[in-house]
Amino acid sequence: MVGKDSNSGGTNMWRGKVEETLRSKARAGEKAALILIDPDPSKYRDEMRKILRSYSSEGLIDAILVGGSMGVSEIEISRTIDMLRETGLPIILFPGNVNGISPNADAILFMSLLNSADPYYIIGAQVLGAPIVKRYGLEVLPTAYIVTGDGTAVSHIGWARPIPSELYEVFAAYAMASELLGMRFIYLEGGSGALKPISPQAVRAVRKSTNQYIIVGGGIRSPETALEIVSAGADAIVLGTVFEKDPAKALEIIRAIKSYKG
Repeated sequence: MVGKDSNSGGTNMWRGKVEETLRSKARAGEKAALILIDPDPSKYRDEMRKILRSYSSEGLIDAILVGGSMGVSEIEISRTIDMLRETGLPIILFPGNVNGISPNADAILFMSLLNSADPYYIIGAQVLGAPIVKRYGLEVLPTAYIVTGDGTAVSHIGWARPIPSELYEVFAAYAMASELLGMRFIYLEGGSGALKPISPQAVRAVRKSTNQYIIVGGGIRSPETALEIVSAGADAIVLGTVFEKDPAKALEIIRAIKSYKG
């Protein structure tokens, strides 16, 4: 059942169009709001489904990321994706490892954790996952993944060497290196539930040094913080923990992102 859309009975309508959809909005000056969903079908409650359908119908969110760094299986991811199909939104895999790949998604953030101390997360997992991604026919979004937050699950599991937010030139150098390596996306990650997000100054340094599509996630808990980050040059904001724990607050943040006029 490669690329099957459980609602239409056909192929995924977004496959092959995800990157251009995101970039066309960025060219128009629109900032993207992305929701990160834990691939646990039991967490995808009726209330959450209703909220996501509402967000989608109002044009408030641009895509859904599905993935996590712990306790993930392809079966759970595929089931979660099947339930998310009702939103009509692009579904992008956010894999923490090879077991985070599913044929049911539209696209995948094919990531390299550039500031990891473990070669497995820089290139090893990618070598193992590449044949699977090709076989499934997923749209690939080549992504430089940089973790800034310390003490989070992703920093521990990925053996990340977190970059202090004040080292702007280091962020810029990573961005330039990844762009020269052909990565078209860069994801600046504070980590799920991080105490604080990446600084706007670091985002601005990355923006000045690259033409990549910049995604920022982790630790964003207020509309003011989100606006500072998109004003600094981020193309997309990812909301995960705040959406799961406080959908009302997440909605405030999303509306702030969508209200931005650059």
